[in-house]
Amino acid sequence: MITPTSNAAALAGRTVLVTGGARRVGAEIARTLHAAGAQLAVHYRNSTAEAEALVAQLNSARSRSAIGIQANLLDTSQLSRLVETLLAAFGRLDVLVNNASTFYPTRIGAITEAHWNDLLGTNLKAPLFLSQAAAPALAATRGLIINIADIHGQRPLRHHTTYSIAKAGLVMLTRSLARELAPEVRVNAIAPGPVMWPVGGADEALQTEIIGRTALKRLGSPRDVALAARYFAVDAPFVTGQILAVDGGRSVA
Repeated sequence: MITPTSNAAALAGRTVLVTGGARRVGAEIARTLHAAGAQLAVHYRNSTAEAEALVAQLNSARSRSAIGIQANLLDTSQLSRLVETLLAAFGRLDVLVNNASTFYPTRIGAITEAHWNDLLGTNLKAPLFLSQAAAPALAATRGLIINIADIHGQRPLRHHTTYSIAKAGLVMLTRSLARELAPEVRVNAIAPGPVMWPVGGADEALQTEIIGRTALKRLGSPRDVALAARYFAVDAPFVTGQILAVDGGRSVA
C-alpha cells in the first residue's frame, strides 16, 4: 500500500499506466511519477514518435523503467491486452491514470452521432472499461485510479455540450468506482481549469478573458496537474471519491 512520503523514491517498485501519456499533460504526469520512482507504461494511440521519445527519455534516467503500449481505447477488445502487456513487463499495476481525452466544440444545432460516439467514447467509455480491465490488478496492490476530468464537467463550457456531458459523466464515474472498488482501490479525479490551450490554439482576447476569470490571474501548466496526480499517488492514502480542481481558483472567481 502506498504510504505518505515526500521522498524522491516515493513510488519505487510501483507501476503506473498513463493513457494518452505521450504528449501534453499526460507526458508531464508520466515524467513526474517516474521521477518519484515509478515504472511507467505510456499508452498512446497515434503519437508513435512522441511515445518512443518519451520512453527513451525515461529509460535514460533509469534503465528499463518505461515501456510504450499502443492501443485504440475505443476498441474495448484491446483493453485487456493493454493491461496484460503491462503486467508481463512489470508484474504489477499500482496506479491507472485515465488521461486520454478528445476535445473540440459541438454547437447544439450541429451535434452528430459521430461527435457523441467520439467524445463520450474517449472521455467516458474508455475510462470505464479500462478501469474494469485493470481492477483485479489494482485490487491486488491496493492501488489507485486517477481520472483526468475537467472543471467543465461541473460547469458547462459554451459550445462544448457533448464534451461537458462526457466529463460530467467521468466525475460521476469517479465517485461510483470509489464506492464499487473500495476498500482495495482508491479512485479520485483531477479537474483542470486553464492549464494549457487547445492544440488549435485560442485567440489572444479569449486567452486574456479566461485568465482574467481565475482568482490567481494567470495560466496554470501541465506540471500543476502532474503534481496533483503525485499527491493522490503518494500523499493521500485516506482520500477516495474526490474531485480536485486545479484551476487557479476559476471555480470560485
